[in-house]
Amino acid sequence: MILVAIGVTEVVISILLAILGFVLGYFVRVWQRETSLKTSREMVEKIVEDGKKEAEKAKRESVLEAKQEIYALRKEFENDMRERRQVVVTLENKVSQREDTLNRRAVHLDKREETLSKREDKLDERKEQLEQLNSKVEDVLKEQETKLMEISSLSAEEAKEIIMSRVRESLSDEIATYIKEEEERAKDEAQSRAKQLLALSIQKYASETTSERTVSVVDLPNDDMKGRIIGREGRNIRTIEALTGVDLIIDDTPEAVVLSGFDPIRREIAKRALSTLVSDGRIHPGRIEEVVEKARVEVDMFIREAGEDAVFTAGVGRVHPDLVKLLGRLSFRTSYGQNVLKHSIETAFLASKLAAEIGEDETLTRRAGLLHDIGKAVDHEVEGGHVEIGVNIVSRYKEPKEVIDAIASHHGDKEPESIIAVLVAAADALSAARPGARSESMENYIKRLEQLETISNAVDGVDKSYAIQAGREIRVLVKPEKIDDLSTFKVAREIKEQIEEQMTYPGTIKVTVIRETRATDIAK
Repeated sequence: MILVAIGVTEVVISILLAILGFVLGYFVRVWQRETSLKTSREMVEKIVEDGKKEAEKAKRESVLEAKQEIYALRKEFENDMRERRQVVVTLENKVSQREDTLNRRAVHLDKREETLSKREDKLDERKEQLEQLNSKVEDVLKEQETKLMEISSLSAEEAKEIIMSRVRESLSDEIATYIKEEEERAKDEAQSRAKQLLALSIQKYASETTSERTVSVVDLPNDDMKGRIIGREGRNIRTIEALTGVDLIIDDTPEAVVLSGFDPIRREIAKRALSTLVSDGRIHPGRIEEVVEKARVEVDMFIREAGEDAVFTAGVGRVHPDLVKLLGRLSFRTSYGQNVLKHSIETAFLASKLAAEIGEDETLTRRAGLLHDIGKAVDHEVEGGHVEIGVNIVSRYKEPKEVIDAIASHHGDKEPESIIAVLVAAADALSAARPGARSESMENYIKRLEQLETISNAVDGVDKSYAIQAGREIRVLVKPEKIDDLSTFKVAREIKEQIEEQMTYPGTIKVTVIRETRATDIAK
């Protein structure tokens, strides 16, 4: 029993010692953890304090750098604003110059707008009348259609098919005649409408081609000369534009000034005057007036001399001085790159050669050929085409009737009344359309002739076709057993439509269809 008691006591003591060891270990671990946490807190506080100090230092450095950068940007901004102010001043000067030009054009456009407004009012009235008539016609047609359906007991489609079949069978000739008449009426209306549309389009749109043909360029020794041409507050450039009637375009093009205007004479005067001013160096309003007047006299002398040389070269005898001057003005006109005065001289010689072959008056033919395009000298100043203007001019100076007839008919506006008029028209076509005369290569010229004949030969019923007058006309021979007289108009219209769809060409191409029946017998 004693041993058992001793064993129990030892077990109890061991358990108590174990519990005591566990409690002591727990408190030791808690003390170590508290010590570690305290050390960590002190380290964190130190790190935070150091971070605050570094952040404060970085903040001061950033503020200093920002102030320096703001100062630099402010200085750069002030320099940029100074340059922009200078650009704005320059632009204001250009705007002032443009404003003067636009004011002049605005006056002209106001007049044109007033005229167009009146035309529009008339067209509106006509449109209302047509709409009223259309509504009445529709009502009548509906009423007639209803009555016809009631009487015939046929539907509209059945009645239409019966009528159309009878019309096709019995009225083929009348239909062809009607088509021809309607086509002529449509051509007249289309020409009238096309003129109106072209006039309106020209006012609203400036094409690239127009710009290329209505400008001249004056070379400058340096770009500093542009400022002298503009003058103080633009007085020099305004004086030049007012005296010459030509717009000066001074832009970023290096060492060049562009002269813009539709009148070639004014452009030449302005070009000569500006070239003299640039070479002389003295540019002010008084000097500008003197130089422009001198340039105008020089151009007038050049025009007179060019006209006299043309008259002498052509050998047409005495010509009225005013007509000589108009001929000289043609030296400043071009058509597809061909000088009109040289074209007129060439036409005169070609026509005279043709006249010599058939026994006509060569001198009179040369005179008609030389004067045939005289209207182009003032067609940009006077309303109307150059043919109408030319007829009025030569009639005023009592030119022979053959000359007047040649001018009036050389573009087919009227039928020629003399052989000389026919010769001049042929010579004009030869001079204008021959290879090399205008902006067209020999290869394109030959291809155009071949294409004309190919298109014509492809039409059913055509026997042969020939391109004549340098591609200005196509003569088509049809088979008489297949094509009757009225069908020739259909063939001509079909060829015309094919040419318009498939080809690109300057001017117009005349389509002439010929139907010929020959009866031959031999007497023995």
